[in-house]
Amino acid sequence: MSTSIRRVGMVGLGKMGRPMARHLRKAGFAVTGCDVSAAACKQAEGEGIKVAASPKAVAAESDFVIVVVGFDSEAEAVVLDTDGIASAARAGLIVGIASTVAPRTMQKIAAKLEGSGIVLLDMPITRGEPAAEAGKMLTMVGGDVAAFEAVKPALQSFASSIYHVGDLGAGQVGKMVNNLILWACISANHEGLKLAEKLGADPERLRTALIDSSASNWALQTRIEEQPMPWAEKDMRIVLSEADRLRISVPLCGVVTEVVKTVKFERGWPTPQLDKA
Repeated sequence: MSTSIRRVGMVGLGKMGRPMARHLRKAGFAVTGCDVSAAACKQAEGEGIKVAASPKAVAAESDFVIVVVGFDSEAEAVVLDTDGIASAARAGLIVGIASTVAPRTMQKIAAKLEGSGIVLLDMPITRGEPAAEAGKMLTMVGGDVAAFEAVKPALQSFASSIYHVGDLGAGQVGKMVNNLILWACISANHEGLKLAEKLGADPERLRTALIDSSASNWALQTRIEEQPMPWAEKDMRIVLSEADRLRISVPLCGVVTEVVKTVKFERGWPTPQLDKA
């Protein structure tokens, strides 16, 4: 395993992956990326990012490959398919799954990579698109400590907060819990401010006071509810699925799912496609 990583691959050049690649390049890393969208590839090329034809081609030119795709099935495919990262496997290649996927998906991918020489990390990212653009994301990393230390300088190019939280899968557990609490806060903010408005209070003046009170939370401070929130339903499905597998009751999660749907319906925002895997 290289302790001096200078070549980084980015599989997924969308709203998160492209700014991440840009920050990596600005920090002096050689960056190669790919995306299923021709438009995304063209935009990335316009920002000086080298574009390859497939995840396999990206891996062939990288010491560390970051995966930023939407769904569990897509993360599995870009790693394990014929033209996937694993088809360019070599000892010491580090692959970081920055997508939000179920913890058991990480274990499934790891099992299929056993004996390949690839070192797998999970490193889901938080704080959303504004933080991606600013290079101030937070990532929670699970997996081999030596691999984490090797890729940490690369992570520092786009994340201002970096935590190693345990073994492989622990990062996704952290992201899952983060998202449950985030959407719960968004739901509480929505219902509370809506009630305040109906009772004649000015929601904006009240928001300022609440941010300085014991009700303060990140969603209230950042007005995150003003963004389309495309992954809310997916995040809640991951929580509910894991809870069902463990036979744990998480009633708040079900309520939050319905409140978030209400917020989106009121604003005319779409709900995302389901992962068909």
